[in-house]
Amino acid sequence: MNEGWEKGTSREEIKLPEIKFPPPAAIEQAKANRLRRVRAEMAEKDLEALLVTSPQNIFYLSGFAGTSALLVITAENARLLTDFRYLEQAGRQAPAWECVQVGVKREETAAELLGIAQRIGFEELALNWRDYQVYSGLLPGKSFVEFSEVLSQQRRIKDDVEISLLRAAIELTDRGFAAVCQEIAPGRTEQEIALGLEFCLRQWGAQGPSFDFIVASGPRGAMPHGVAGPRVLMSGDLVTLDFGIKIGGYCSDMTRTVCLGEPTPQQRRIFELVLAAQRAGIEALRPGITGKEADAAARNVIEQAGYGEQFGHGLGHSLGIDIHESPSLNTSDETVLAPGMLITVEPGIYIPGWGGIRIEDVVLITENGAEVLTQSSKEFIIIS
Repeated sequence: MNEGWEKGTSREEIKLPEIKFPPPAAIEQAKANRLRRVRAEMAEKDLEALLVTSPQNIFYLSGFAGTSALLVITAENARLLTDFRYLEQAGRQAPAWECVQVGVKREETAAELLGIAQRIGFEELALNWRDYQVYSGLLPGKSFVEFSEVLSQQRRIKDDVEISLLRAAIELTDRGFAAVCQEIAPGRTEQEIALGLEFCLRQWGAQGPSFDFIVASGPRGAMPHGVAGPRVLMSGDLVTLDFGIKIGGYCSDMTRTVCLGEPTPQQRRIFELVLAAQRAGIEALRPGITGKEADAAARNVIEQAGYGEQFGHGLGHSLGIDIHESPSLNTSDETVLAPGMLITVEPGIYIPGWGGIRIEDVVLITENGAEVLTQSSKEFIIIS
């Protein structure tokens, strides 16, 4: 255990990683490989065209990160439809795609490009009912085939470019944790801690947060998703910090729980229990195991100690372009883990009126097992 956090290192003195983005040629090749796999799935499903509408999958396939676009994919063409505001951006971010300018009736332009196709794939999880009705009306007699799960499954396995960006985001997040431990002190509010953490991460090169930072102190720690509020930190508090950033469009995620002052025997005991559960979950990770089995490895540790009802969420989740992706580690997920998947491992115990403790790392499934990418200490940090 760490019997006292050594203050004195300012955030300016923390050694920062150099954010190394993959070379443009590697990024373009990765996107070309993704498009090729999508076309192979289209052929398997006898689809003549695919309409992609979710910003996440538009970015995944083309690299375009604007907020207004559609993709129309056939065996011969890959077209990105966007409006005047984003034309230059689209040309820069998606140089291999044919950019088509659209106006307020972009659905009509998309329908014209889809018109000759009889079987059209679409993202049923991203297209709302109103838009589905519009396309059905513009394309009468066509067959619309669900394609969301295909894209979700493809995104489960990260390629080398994605893993490189995720490593960079995780490494910078580790540095953020070292910095925030210098800022935590009685008398400061959760919101002050969260704001200062986000500021320094952005200053160091983060694209932005991957979700609203969680800073849950004292009894608020019993809320697993207790985003930072106005509560003032007090001596004796447990403080749970759950945060992540984006680098190159990819999300990091980590959680640590620290203690302000000397911990009580119960705080020490529950911290060690959560840490033991997390280690058991990580040790279970390997190709061929299911999300359900990984969850059980950690959950059994907590249940045998009598705190099963205080661990009410799943062990973890995948992440990438979205902070929560498929697969998950929970009591019902039968997905078989495979090399290239990135999974969080984040058991916790939450006791109303007392507080909570959670520890989270990001883990890469490898050919032979698993690699923990998060490097921040998991000792019980005591800030005095």
